[in-house]
Amino acid sequence: MRTVIAVAHRGDPYRVRENTLPSIASALERGADAVEIDVRTTRDGVPVLLHDETLKRLWDFDRPLAQLPYEEVREVTGGGVPTLRRALITAGAHRVLIDLPGATEESLRKVVNTVRECGAGERVYYCAGPVDALRLRAADPGAELALNWARPFLPRPALVDAIKPRWLNFRFGLVSSPLVERAHRDGMLVSAWTADTARTQRRLIGYGVDAITTNRLDVLRGILAGR
Repeated sequence: MRTVIAVAHRGDPYRVRENTLPSIASALERGADAVEIDVRTTRDGVPVLLHDETLKRLWDFDRPLAQLPYEEVREVTGGGVPTLRRALITAGAHRVLIDLPGATEESLRKVVNTVRECGAGERVYYCAGPVDALRLRAADPGAELALNWARPFLPRPALVDAIKPRWLNFRFGLVSSPLVERAHRDGMLVSAWTADTARTQRRLIGYGVDAITTNRLDVLRGILAGR
């Protein structure tokens, strides 16, 4: 039977604060095949885990991350915002999917270099839209890429040839069985995000997707265990 990869969105956010080391650990303990994390860089170029531009929502500190040096981030969050390096160590041998909101060419290079320095290139893959995916391909020709695609059809062959994605990553509502079949025929895997209800997860599995990113790992794991 075909395997569907369960990707934990930002760790285990319904139980533990997202994009933190305890959240990563919780997701892995509960059976995630891979953990998706968001990575941005601080003012002094340290890659850390944070989805939003500011620390307001999660840490009640209304300053943009890009304006703060890492030591100040560590101080105001009590060490709660981990570096990418520590996150990769926490994930151990497990797969890690890195999303790069607000990326620049410089921040992409910082992230790619950190992954290399940690010896994690074989277990890390990246998801990005076309512009950042092209930048990633230039920064790391051998990187495994998931192209974020916001349309219910496949990208142009010229774009696929330039980016060379292993994955096409779709918002779950855009996925259909014919779309998955065409992607597979063209040699690409299909992932869907962020699917949290059992009904949606079952539908995606029926369409033949290869990975599902979810906040509700328990729901997805239950469905996969019962197949």
